[in-house]
Amino acid sequence: MEEENETALTEFILIGYSGRPKTRIGLIILITFVYSITVVGNGLIILVTIADPRLHNPMYFFLCNLSFLDVGYSTTSIPQAIANLLVDRPTIPFTRCYLQMNSGVYLAVTECFLLAIMAYDRYIAISRPLHYMLVMSKKFCIQLAVVTWTSGFFLGVLPVCVVPSRFCGNNVIDYISCELKAVMKLVCSDTTLSQLVMFLTGSLTLLGPFGFILFSYLRILVSILRIHSSGGRLKAFSTCASHLTVVTIYYGTFMFSYLQPQTKTTQDLDKVVSLFYGIVTPMLNPLIYTLRNQEVIGALRRLMRSKGNL
Repeated sequence: MEEENETALTEFILIGYSGRPKTRIGLIILITFVYSITVVGNGLIILVTIADPRLHNPMYFFLCNLSFLDVGYSTTSIPQAIANLLVDRPTIPFTRCYLQMNSGVYLAVTECFLLAIMAYDRYIAISRPLHYMLVMSKKFCIQLAVVTWTSGFFLGVLPVCVVPSRFCGNNVIDYISCELKAVMKLVCSDTTLSQLVMFLTGSLTLLGPFGFILFSYLRILVSILRIHSSGGRLKAFSTCASHLTVVTIYYGTFMFSYLQPQTKTTQDLDKVVSLFYGIVTPMLNPLIYTLRNQEVIGALRRLMRSKGNL
């Protein structure tokens, strides 16, 4: 019977907000609006970074990678989430759910390492400004990007695929998308190993890069304090403020969600936190970087003027 139930599981039912039509309508409007800003905002950053030669430096190369990640991460779940909210009892095929879950994990883990690389870039820029372009050469930046994207696969996707998980018929997910935590709640086999692997990989992909970021910013703070002019200190700090804001929001929500003991039940707070880091955070990144970055704003203006003159 157990084998029969395992093979019979072909789809999941996503009941995150079933039976709450007003909430679903509000979420559809909100998510559609946020997703539009995410795609447009990150798309503009990618466009101006590629089009404007003044932004062809390591900082904006990594920012462009971050925008690619945010668009990809949002697109793996948001269109499907909107479609799920349109019906009262949405379903998703087993294989598509696993593809969505693994894609989200891969991109989320990759972003953790990318934010650490961006902290290192800021450290070199402030502590060794005269050697910055020599240390952060084009070849080295590409190598860092390749390592970052590769690490996301080996530390995000492989552990999920390697650890055996058996489903015995229960296919109801109390989320609006195939969230890793939500899918793992349905596993009927012994989850001790899977929880241990999730905790270890979560610690490695969250606490490891986060610790490196803290160390980098401590070194940055020491370097800033050595700058004699107050204007120089302010300028140096302003180049890090946007990245530090993104790191705080991103790591804060993920640590709250994944570095706490997992239970078989889903709380409303879990769903709110999942919506925040899955939908809101990718929208905040381009807003934070553009509103605080005069170079990006200037590049956008030059791009608009050039298009207007055509």
